Amino acid sequence: MHAVGIVAAAGSGLRLGAEMPKALVLLGGRPLVCWAVESLRAGGVADVVVAVPAPQHAAFAAVLPADVHVVVGGDTRTASVRAALAAAGEHADAPGPSAVLVHDAARPLTPPDVVARVLAALAAGALAVVPVLPVVDTTVVVGDDGVVTADVPRSTLRRVQTPQGFDRATLVAAYARVHGAAAEFTDDASVVRAAGVAVHTVAGDERARKITVAHDLLTAEREVAP
Repeated sequence: MHAVGIVAAAGSGLRLGAEMPKALVLLGGRPLVCWAVESLRAGGVADVVVAVPAPQHAAFAAVLPADVHVVVGGDTRTASVRAALAAAGEHADAPGPSAVLVHDAARPLTPPDVVARVLAALAAGALAVVPVLPVVDTTVVVGDDGVVTADVPRSTLRRVQTPQGFDRATLVAAYARVHGAAAEFTDDASVVRAAGVAVHTVAGDERARKITVAHDLLTAEREVAP
């Protein structure tokens, strides 16, 4: 199975307190985006496309391996993935990839084993696969007044991570269905679910947590420190 990886790296670093795109922030001396690309490749994905902000296109190209294809992303995550997905088809060797793995640059320490599990599920016939972890905290519904209104049973709840894997034709068709739609999807699994595609799950990993605020980065720095 030939898979291509897409890394969404067009997000700002505002919540992280950075004056640059989050994906260019350094972790252990290397930009987050480089860690994400390395995770995909170590897990079995050779070809990678990275969607980046237009003003920093040159900066990303300078830090990424020469064989990584860098494209300009959009104003939203959905737009960025759509741009990278189109580029993946244009620049792939014939007959092109049969699978696509979409990964967040903000999850730099994702173990290669997670990538490999997603690939294995796709190879076994799943059309869409996401890595997940159980919800361990008590979860409640809170009203507009800040008062708890209900408890949410957590036994069936899961936290979704990346990379999310898809049969390429299925993902392309799902994005075609939502083209121009007003709704913005928070991840690619939501896009294919909106198209009626069943999304399967594999085990995620706590190390694949997302870096969002400064504390997350400090925690990651301790994990990669020699």
